[in-house]
Amino acid sequence: MELRPFKPSDLDALYAIDRACFPPGVSYSREELGRFIEHRKARTWVAEADGEIIGFLVATVERDGVAHIVTVDVVREWRRRAAGSRLMAAAESWAGEQGCALVVLETAEDNLAAQAFYRRRGYSRLRRVANYYPNHRAAWIMAKQLEG
Repeated sequence: MELRPFKPSDLDALYAIDRACFPPGVSYSREELGRFIEHRKARTWVAEADGEIIGFLVATVERDGVAHIVTVDVVREWRRRAAGSRLMAAAESWAGEQGCALVVLETAEDNLAAQAFYRRRGYSRLRRVANYYPNHRAAWIMAKQLEG
C-alpha cells in the first residue's frame, strides 16, 4: 500500500468509496466532495494497493492553527490493515507542517469503531452535537493536540 496525492481523475472512485463507507445523509454528494478536495487550503491523500484506490483522506487548514479532517474513508476489505492509520499520520504530519496545533474531526455518535480508532490515535471527545448529520444523527467533535 502506498499514499499519493489526489489527481482529478480520482474523483469518481473517491465518491464511490465515500458512498460505500457512509450511509445516505452522511456520505457527500460528488459536488460536495469535489469542493472539499479543491478548497485552496485542503490536501487529499489517496491510498493505493495493486493499482486500486483503497482509501482516502481530505483535510483542511482552518482558522487559528486548527486542521480539520473532513473525511477518512477506507474500503471494507482494507480496514484494520493500517490504511486508515497511514492516512491519519500523513494528515497529522501535514497539519503540523502548516503550523496547526490542533486537529479536529466529527464522527457519528453511534460509530463506536471510528471513535475507538481515533482514541487510539490520541483524539478525545470534546462535545456532542445533536442532529449534526442531514439524517438527524448526532456526532461527536473529537480533537487531538499536536506536539511541537
